[in-house]
Amino acid sequence: MADKFTGKRVLIIGAGRQGTALARYLARHGADVVLNDRRPAQALEAARSHLADLPIRWVTGGHPLEALDGVDLVCLSGGVPPELPLVQEAVRRGIPLSNEAQIFMEVAPCPVVGITGSAGKTTTTTLVGRMAGTAAEAVRGASYSQLDESLRQAASALPKRWRTVWVGGNIGNPLIADADEMTADDLAVMELSSFQLEQMHTAPQVAAVLNITPNHLDRHGTMEAYTAAKARIVAFQTPDDTAILGWEDAGAWGLREQVRGRLMAFGFAPPPEDVDGTFLDGETLALREGGEVHPLFARDVIRLRGEHNVLNVLAASAVAAALGLTAEHMRLGVENFGGVPHRLELVRVLDGVAWYNDSIATAPERAIAAIRSFDEPIVLLAGGRDKKLPWDEWEQLVRQRVRVLILFGEAADLILDALSKATGDLPETVLRCESLEDAVRAAYHASQPGDVVLLSPGGTSFDEFRDFAERGERFREWVNEL
Repeated sequence: MADKFTGKRVLIIGAGRQGTALARYLARHGADVVLNDRRPAQALEAARSHLADLPIRWVTGGHPLEALDGVDLVCLSGGVPPELPLVQEAVRRGIPLSNEAQIFMEVAPCPVVGITGSAGKTTTTTLVGRMAGTAAEAVRGASYSQLDESLRQAASALPKRWRTVWVGGNIGNPLIADADEMTADDLAVMELSSFQLEQMHTAPQVAAVLNITPNHLDRHGTMEAYTAAKARIVAFQTPDDTAILGWEDAGAWGLREQVRGRLMAFGFAPPPEDVDGTFLDGETLALREGGEVHPLFARDVIRLRGEHNVLNVLAASAVAAALGLTAEHMRLGVENFGGVPHRLELVRVLDGVAWYNDSIATAPERAIAAIRSFDEPIVLLAGGRDKKLPWDEWEQLVRQRVRVLILFGEAADLILDALSKATGDLPETVLRCESLEDAVRAAYHASQPGDVVLLSPGGTSFDEFRDFAERGERFREWVNEL
């Protein structure tokens, strides 16, 4: 399958993680690769050095239309909008569009699990990797999806289903980087963003849509366009495939009519009678399959905070059931899992105050889920860059649950303005800071023993940082310096 790229000229737009991984794969398989990035050559020195052993042509400092000359295929990296004039000109010329995730789906020799959603997809993908990893000889992927030694020992007696489980996609390593090492005896577990799904026309054999709520409207423009992008994960499945939907989420469940194969569901309550799926049966996670209910494991096995994380575990268990894994595989995958970095990550406890890093919360809805995870008084750090999403429900919850609100970044004034127009009592203290570092210092002085200081911004990081991970790492550093 990979030989189909021999002699083809492929233009890749965006020299980030996905773009460079795809460039290496295609060049190794005989493609004539042109790698284009709006940044100047000197800013791309690391990427150029990484690919220096391959005959790749670079076009930097902009997106000139001449880059399309002789091109057979255009591949967009995740951050590249389809509205870019270079992309629009490719469409006008009839040049097909693709991306790293789509090409991986075309060449993957093994079954693929794809997981998407507005929130929870990284945690769910990591959990599925851990569950499947208990039935594999090896696990490869992002560092936080590696099985710890105690889990390896506990899983050693269980029957093996795969040679290697590969975890990646929108998290960790782009899976195209590992495609040549994969075999038919492996399993790939892949997180997929709406940006990746926009260009995809091949579906994973097992596809999960956790939820669809307002997000990335600064990129997609409307909820209809955003939902249409997410729906592509099931739209190209076959009758032999399985789709798993969060049935209590209107956006995800609204895709059920598009499911072509087996439909499964997950939620707190049992799914509709004619649908198999996972749910909470009292204090036990359970699976209904073929009309019979099977207990999986006790809820208290879950170490992750928050009801939203119980849903993530239910989703991962439904995926595991679709893969034919047992309750023991599922339990071992969940047991002792403390979470993924930047997702309600406990940084430290200082003078009786617990500091949590939830930098992944780049939308108000994700911040709402984080706030609801705590019963303690909250000192909330919120702000960053706004994504043109509604803050109304966030404002109501902040008035009820937050003792001290500290705003920072570009969105600070927007949030302050919205709070001033709403009704009800404001938090005990509302502060405005220019930067996150200033907000950390303000939180230190405003907090009291028994408080939780929670970084859950509700906005993106791009006003001050490269991405949410860098924002979370710097937050950790500043907190540990206190």
